[in-house]
Amino acid sequence: MIDLSVLRPLVWMDYRLAVLFTVLLPLALLLWAFVRRSEAIQRLLVIYWKVSSLLAITVYLMIGGFGVSFVAALMARLLIPVSLWFWVDLNEEIQDLRSTPLKLSFSAWRWSVTIYSLLGSVAQLLFLPCAFSGSTLASDQCQVWLAAPLLFREYFHSGYTRGFLGVLGIIGLVVYVAVLGYFVMVRLGRQGRSAINQ
Repeated sequence: MIDLSVLRPLVWMDYRLAVLFTVLLPLALLLWAFVRRSEAIQRLLVIYWKVSSLLAITVYLMIGGFGVSFVAALMARLLIPVSLWFWVDLNEEIQDLRSTPLKLSFSAWRWSVTIYSLLGSVAQLLFLPCAFSGSTLASDQCQVWLAAPLLFREYFHSGYTRGFLGVLGIIGLVVYVAVLGYFVMVRLGRQGRSAINQ
């Protein structure tokens, strides 16, 4: 494993980049697309927010100290690029938009978050063993990943126990997996790669 003196700053940098690329920039782009009435970009960003909610669930799972949070983190990093490029109709609509600062900014963000997510998923694979063993989860290398979620708890949920917040994460994960399963097994067969009614 990586030395803690190297790993800790890298993990904190990853969390900072995650806040930038997966929360602040897409929120700003969604507001901009709403103001400019760019429906294709709005719809794709709404789909993005639905899929990326797994990142928020992961934070709560990590607060609870659940190993499954490492699997959820990996899945979120893989599903986000899929959600941004999967929809044939939205990709065509966005491509056909006239060149504007919004379209340029959105395209730059979409490529950036795709690259960030794919590189992050490769890095996350190194820590996947944290999900499958209590002794591994207790190791310093795995615990480094829990530091930022615990700080988040201190700022926003200091009145709640780690166990309670972790259970909220489990409930969120169950609902997320059920909705994703329904989409894959039922809706995907009906509408294919079209984003109608998404």
